[in-house]
Formats: sequence, structure tokens, C-alpha cells
Amino acid sequence: MMKRLIAVVCAAVLLGFAGHAQARYVAGEPPYLQREEVQSFISELVAEGFDEAQLRELFANARPQQRVIDLISAPAEARPWKTYRPIFITQQRINEGVAFWQEHEALILRASRAFQVNPEIIVSIIGVETSYGRNQGNFPVLDTLMTLGFDYPPRANFFRSELAHFLRLVREEGIDLLATRGSYAGAMGRGQFISSSYRAYAVDFSGDGRRDLMNSWPDAIGSVANYFQRHGWAMGEPVALRADVDGERYKELLSRDYRARISLQTLAEHGVTPTRPVPEDAQFSIIELETESGFEVWLGYPNFYVITRYNRSPLYAMAVYELASLIRKERITQSAVGESQ
Repeated sequence: MMKRLIAVVCAAVLLGFAGHAQARYVAGEPPYLQREEVQSFISELVAEGFDEAQLRELFANARPQQRVIDLISAPAEARPWKTYRPIFITQQRINEGVAFWQEHEALILRASRAFQVNPEIIVSIIGVETSYGRNQGNFPVLDTLMTLGFDYPPRANFFRSELAHFLRLVREEGIDLLATRGSYAGAMGRGQFISSSYRAYAVDFSGDGRRDLMNSWPDAIGSVANYFQRHGWAMGEPVALRADVDGERYKELLSRDYRARISLQTLAEHGVTPTRPVPEDAQFSIIELETESGFEVWLGYPNFYVITRYNRSPLYAMAVYELASLIRKERITQSAVGESQ
């Protein structure tokens, strides 16, 4: 495995990083090898058994990518719900979700049963992340993680860790260091796993001895399902519920922590009432969505929190939930129409 990584690194040095000819670089920063934090990073990897000379060559040829920083500084999740929702909730994406489910029906059913995750959630995640595999991202993962790890101070430690995980992943799975492309945040494959999640939650659902999230539908579908199971998904349980509110006292309950911890009594004390009956011991998180006609308030069940483990944005979680519900509804409708003909 180590020889394979070294060979790939040598190729990277000889060929240059993919996309450099068209890229804009971050200006004003010294070369990577002149930075103390890069030297420390290399030393940490050498202690794991990586070759120091090859790592130094890798960093000597690396240049940060300004486009990556521009995009991560203005993510879609920063928008209000009224402009975020139309990105993902479209009739085309719903129809494509139904078609995707039908095409991979046996595989999705197998993953759903094996990991106890609703099939529509598996379909929706892949639909939101990559439009059912069509758009896996076009940013070289190596360039992206180097840029974010050493030229994006707000989350440098996180992305530096992801860079280390990516290099380990190359060594473990034989992933092509140069050819692997992903999102502007370094996520890869049909389900868009970051490197640490790839290493922790990807599964070989095809049985070929590899965990290939870029090219294998069994591995991609099985890995999404495994991720949800490992984060506590409850099969068949609800995700979110619309609430009525009296005044704005509910705002005191808003939090970036979407674990379901708020009791019905606390909700009532803040003017919040579920729009349908729920068990007396139910607990929720509370979500505020800005729509064209004002604010909506929703209550999140534990399954809502699980979706935020895939992406921490409540807007993302709501989009996944709504798309999943609409895909399931459309699938049932199309099936009924087919049976009546």
C-alpha cells in the first residue's frame, strides 16, 4: 500500500496538480514548505509511516485555490429557506428520484433492510448530494483540502485533519490521488462523503473487496444507509412536524443544536403547538424557516437530528426530508396509475 501511495505521489509531482492551468491562486501567502504548520503536518504523517521526501515534493508543487475559498465562504446553506428550497425541491428532481429508485430497486431494498433506513431517505440523500450521481464535483480533492487546511483559517484544523484522512484513504483503498475530484469542501463520490466519513462509514456492499463510492452503486447506496444507521436513524419514525405559534416567544428555544430535547410543556410555555397529536413524552428540536409569506416553525424529531449529522444545516435536513416525502408520494402515485392502465 505504501509503495502505491508513493507511486501516485510521484505522478502528482511530475504531472502537476489537475486544474492548475485554469485556477486562480490565493495571493500573498508564502509557499507551503516555508510554513511552520506545513512542516508540522508533514512530521505527523511521517510518524505514521508516510515517506517524508514524497510529502515534501507534494507540498512543494501545491498551490492554494482561490475559487475553493470563494465558494466555501458563501455556501447555499447561508440562504433563507425561500431561496434554498427551490434548488432541491423541483419536479424534475422528484421524477428523477422515482426513476432512480425504480432502476436500483433491489439494491435500495437490500440496503434499507440491512441497515434499517427508509429507502426514500437513501434516494433523497443521493438526489440532493449529486443529482443521483451525475454531479460528484469537479474540484481535485487534494488541492481542495490543502487549500482549506492551510489557507482557510475559520476551519483550518478540521480540513487539515481531512487532508490527513484523505492521504490515509489513498493508501488504504488505492484511490487515485490525482484523478479523485469532489466538492469545494472535499466531499467525494455519489453520496459525497468527506475523507473521515469515507474511512469510518463506507462499506463494501458489492462484495468486491473495495469501498468505491465514486463508481459503485452498491457501495454508494450501502454506505449512505450505513451512515444513517450508525448515527441513530429509527426506521419508519417521523422526521419533522409543522407547528403553530402564538407570538415570538418560540425564538427563545432556537438553537444550532438540533437534538430533540424540548418537551411539550416547554413548547406550550413558549406558545408552540404541534399541528397534530403527539405522545405526551415526545421531545423535539425547533426549526424556523423563512418563506415568501413569513416564518414557518417546525418541530424536529430525533430523525431530523440524524439528517443533520450528514450536513449540519437545518435547511439541508428539511430539503432531504421534503424531497424524500415527495419522491415516495410520487412513486406511489405512478405505481397506482400503472396498475389502473
